[in-house]
Amino acid sequence: MAALFPESLLTRTDEVLAVFEVEVAALNDPSDEQVFTAVRNVVLALNRVNRENGGVGYETGEREQLCDYIDKTLAEFGIDVPALAERSDLGRYAITDRWRTW
Repeated sequence: MAALFPESLLTRTDEVLAVFEVEVAALNDPSDEQVFTAVRNVVLALNRVNRENGGVGYETGEREQLCDYIDKTLAEFGIDVPALAERSDLGRYAITDRWRTW
């Protein structure tokens, strides 16, 4: 498993997701813009982690898990992700797409 997922990738991914959780938890009745700022921040940070690992850190399964994690974290803190996407003319699962390179 370590060869497929280097410790640096796992550690940095966990760090990035922890920062995202703190950022989302700090939002109080957030605007869509504030939510998208948090999403952009986590996606750009994950882009950096992926680049640091040769651009192949996140395979299809991991990409889906990361997007699902982002959605679930937002929902856990009271953000209606389907409504957010709809208000922004995005598909339900497209809230990370404009920034995501992995």
